[in-house]
Amino acid sequence: MTSRFASATTARLWLMAFCTAAPLAVLAQGVVSGQVTLLEPASSARRDVASAVVYLEPTNRPSRYDRASGEPSATSIIMRDREFTPHIQIVRAGGSVDFPNQDPFSHNVFSNTSLGAFDLGLYRRGMTRGATFPRVGVYAVYCNIHARMVSFVIAVPTAAFARVGADGRFSMPDVPAGSYVLHIWHERTPEIAERLDVPPTGLRTLAVTLDTRGFPVTAHLNKFGQPYAPSRADRY
Repeated sequence: MTSRFASATTARLWLMAFCTAAPLAVLAQGVVSGQVTLLEPASSARRDVASAVVYLEPTNRPSRYDRASGEPSATSIIMRDREFTPHIQIVRAGGSVDFPNQDPFSHNVFSNTSLGAFDLGLYRRGMTRGATFPRVGVYAVYCNIHARMVSFVIAVPTAAFARVGADGRFSMPDVPAGSYVLHIWHERTPEIAERLDVPPTGLRTLAVTLDTRGFPVTAHLNKFGQPYAPSRADRY
């Protein structure tokens, strides 16, 4: 059986759930899995489907699953060679992320998101500062010194999340039956958020198509809401 959900003009979501010949014991685990495909401009050399993140947000918030293990409550993003590594990190909503500085100069990590803005100030090599991510959603993180440094923290509500593989596949095991909002995020498309009912047998084929062809390339602003200074040799 196939159902189509309306979404943003730059993204289309097709959900296709069907019964398979797998043994009942396997289906009872409630696996939710599928495939993400990116539509790219013909001239694009980027093939970064592995930057996509999928997670389920329960609409009725069953307490048993809220306490499920597997979701990180604390993690880190390293600053090295004027880059955030990893580019995308996942943490449990309410959890924390440390930002150790491994460069021989200073960084100033900040986020102006309405979900929970923060500014860690300027700090040098060998120092670590951290931030808490209080609400479910996507936090864009920048350095106020180096404009090219961009990272994203995805705060998830439960253990039902997945990083999409280089082949576009994803899988979330042991998902209890219930009603959820399915979130599919990629930094070059609008986020998809669609209602999804998961039966006891799970859903084995979710097909998601994300259209990046209309993605606007814009420069982010510094922590004061101003453009970064023209490129120059770094003072730090």
